Amino acid sequence: MQLKVNGNPLDITLENEKTVGDVLASFETEAEKSSLATVEISLNGEKISAEKFDSIISTPLDSSTLIELSVISEEEVKSEFKAISASILEAQKPLLDLSVLLQSGKEKEGAKILSNLAFEMDKFCHISRLSVLFPKLYKSITIEDNSLNDFLESLLPVLKDLKDAMENQDSVTVGDLAEYELTPRLEQLSVALKNID
Repeated sequence: MQLKVNGNPLDITLENEKTVGDVLASFETEAEKSSLATVEISLNGEKISAEKFDSIISTPLDSSTLIELSVISEEEVKSEFKAISASILEAQKPLLDLSVLLQSGKEKEGAKILSNLAFEMDKFCHISRLSVLFPKLYKSITIEDNSLNDFLESLLPVLKDLKDAMENQDSVTVGDLAEYELTPRLEQLSVALKNID
């Protein structure tokens, strides 16, 4: 049997492990001690989805078994959050120009501002999902006394309203949402992510 972590072979000695599930359980126990979490599993070259996981854990080990794991550390998640903090702050700066761009017929420029923001928010949502693997870290993230989950729930309707207003070329609503709803929230988010310990 061979075990690779992030592409690197691990030199391991099997003790009582007889199945793929046994190896994964042993690895997770050790990984937790180092604040690592598994984000992807492959068995013999095939990526294992969450739906297939239960069906592979009883697979017996033999000399040809190859288990490949992708892991991420809590420190990497924190580092990603800090990097995204700066990116979100940069992406939200042009939001205040949206209303003027719309009024002057520059819808393409306005759409580009929203596209850049959507890209950064997508990265933020991805790393937020990974942070759930580290419950203590996830629970420690607060934005103006709101949990990360509550913050996201309050942000999503604002993003939808902004998208709708842009599509309807409603420059007044776009300006109000950008200035009074979205920009303050994104600034709060940026500060919270920057200050993660």
